[in-house]
Amino acid sequence: MKLTPGIPAPRAILEAALYVDDLDAADQFYGEILGLERIQHIPERHIFYKIGDSVLLLFNPDQTEQPPSNPDLPVPPHGARGAGHVCLVLTRDEITLMRKHLLDWNIPLDAEFDWPSGARSLYVRDPAGNSVEFAEGWLWD
Repeated sequence: MKLTPGIPAPRAILEAALYVDDLDAADQFYGEILGLERIQHIPERHIFYKIGDSVLLLFNPDQTEQPPSNPDLPVPPHGARGAGHVCLVLTRDEITLMRKHLLDWNIPLDAEFDWPSGARSLYVRDPAGNSVEFAEGWLWD
């Protein structure tokens, strides 16, 4: 599929969102266990984590489905129900270390395998049931 001439193609994903029913459990998983840098937390509403040049947004869907209350930030209501997916980049050696770390925390592995391209992926579930993948960054090359 070709873009219409003059229409710019996005260069990156700035943020991705997952929806969780328990922000405290999510914070333990993403902040404590995975060691992500928390950059914003509004209790009962959301937690944001910096990952490289991107941000992982974790929202309580009950709160984000509500109309905006701040006229200076008219973010439209949004949300999702059910398990989502995010893929985080690690090297093959880092995936091996993460695998051991997750098992040390008694986090069950969903799957782990090499893609036909040869890139490695490891999958687990966060406390809300979202699929969290760790994969080599060249998976889609």
